[in-house]
Amino acid sequence: MKLTRSPLLDAPLPAWRAHFLLGLLLLGSAALVGRSFYLQGINKDFLIGKGESRYERVIEMPATRGRILDRHGDVLAMSTPVKSVWAIPEDAKLAPAQERTLAGLLDMDARELSRKLAGERDFVYLKRQIAPDVAERVANLKLPGLHFQNEYRRYYPTGEVTAHMLGFTGAGDVGQEGIELALDNQLAGKAGSRRVIKDRRGQIVEDVESIHVPQEGKDTVLALDAKLQFLAFSQLKEAITRHKAKAGGIVVIDAKNGEVLALANLPTYNPNNRTRLSGAQLRNRAFTDTFEPGSTFKPFTVALALENGNVRADTQIQTAPGKLTIGSATISDAHAHGMLSVAQVIQKSSNIGTAKMALNIASVEMWKNFDRLGFGQPMKLGFPGEAGGRLRHWKHWRPIEQATMSYGHGISVTLIQLARAYQVFARDGDLLPLSLARVEAPPSVGERVFSAQTAREMRTMLEMAVQPGGTAPKAQVPGYRVGGKTGTAQKLDGGTYAHKYVSAFVGFAPVSDPRLIVAVMIDEPTAGAYYGGEVAAPVFSAVMGGALRTLGVVPDDTLKPLLMANLPPVPPAEEEM
Repeated sequence: MKLTRSPLLDAPLPAWRAHFLLGLLLLGSAALVGRSFYLQGINKDFLIGKGESRYERVIEMPATRGRILDRHGDVLAMSTPVKSVWAIPEDAKLAPAQERTLAGLLDMDARELSRKLAGERDFVYLKRQIAPDVAERVANLKLPGLHFQNEYRRYYPTGEVTAHMLGFTGAGDVGQEGIELALDNQLAGKAGSRRVIKDRRGQIVEDVESIHVPQEGKDTVLALDAKLQFLAFSQLKEAITRHKAKAGGIVVIDAKNGEVLALANLPTYNPNNRTRLSGAQLRNRAFTDTFEPGSTFKPFTVALALENGNVRADTQIQTAPGKLTIGSATISDAHAHGMLSVAQVIQKSSNIGTAKMALNIASVEMWKNFDRLGFGQPMKLGFPGEAGGRLRHWKHWRPIEQATMSYGHGISVTLIQLARAYQVFARDGDLLPLSLARVEAPPSVGERVFSAQTAREMRTMLEMAVQPGGTAPKAQVPGYRVGGKTGTAQKLDGGTYAHKYVSAFVGFAPVSDPRLIVAVMIDEPTAGAYYGGEVAAPVFSAVMGGALRTLGVVPDDTLKPLLMANLPPVPPAEEEM
């Protein structure tokens, strides 16, 4: 078949057209070469940045959190190395059987694990802070898309015994409660960083450089004595169990320097396993819970009356007929005592005797004295939720309120405030700031509240309160002279006083040269007894006796046999109502 030839194909092309196309090709090639030279030679940072954004990473180098030690160097809190498991969901394509196996090792719900792996994120934590042996078992599964990260987890060897004192840290080893929060800046240190090259699976293929070297956290030495802490905790726990109480707290303070040697609360928790915790367990009641101190407050009123020269220890006060009407209200003693000396007012715990002394003191002076003792304001030791208690301004006091406040009603305090205030009796009338850390050089003299003479006279009266005829014979410690005061205050419920009580005892020993102050509070005992002399005083006796012997304090009294079981029940003294 013969094809017809097109005349257009026979027409010659213009020479300029070929030259023009060749010129375009040469120009395009030159542009590409120039652009390549510009990017790779002159503006190379652009490509380097793009490459680095895909493969170079700056990773954090965690700093080890400082340890918390007791005053003797025993470890109370330390950080142990752990692993965190993370995944790239796109790469972690697991069979159902593999997911179930992994969920079992990580102690996770299989559905939760499947949900995390089905997400669209580039990175997801599967489980943080797992034990190294668990991480090794997971690694041995050799599942695709799974990776590990080094972290630290806080461990508390003493568990629930020191829980409220130490607090705990969160997932990032950051302080959340207690000492861990109060001293977080000191304990945490500063994380470092380094630049690395990673492949698309997250594996480090090259360590480029160290940017910042991590600064390890500093160890903290507390004033706390682990032996005394265990003694205080165990005795408090036994008392709460015996009296079927709702809660309780105890504080042990060194009267010489203000160190907090022990502090415990119940209910408590295990900081190593904080699953299913309630707010009641977490509360550091010695700092956060306020209560009416009842008769433990009377010594401050009597001391002020002595300081002002209104009375002497042997001044006689008429408390008959056991009732005193102030305005439209009447206060009373549980038993009519008649004429009592000021010392006997403390020994017998007379509301009327204390109120009569208070009404002879100017309200502004009484308020200033309570304020100097630290009531009505938090001590700012760094504990979260620290309460200041309630101390109304003197301008709003009515005579009946001044009278009831003198024996611990109409005012609220925390246990730590009450323990600190008793320093004025254990010392020679001055008040030191409390310290959670070990004190190397304590101040020789604190803030002056009472004269040394007043403090010594009050020590004698408070010693009478634990002797036969006083309200707290069960607070006695064999071999040591003890001074202190009981208190049993009714609790407010809906604005009225209910048949619920807070039983307390605060005291010091040895009286000849006080070394320790112990404050005990038992909240709502329900096993029958609720007076401070029955419920709280025995706890004080056990803790004070054990602590003095542990510290090697020389006895200042003859050792007499003391059969606690044979002591008569404490009568319902006036303080209890």
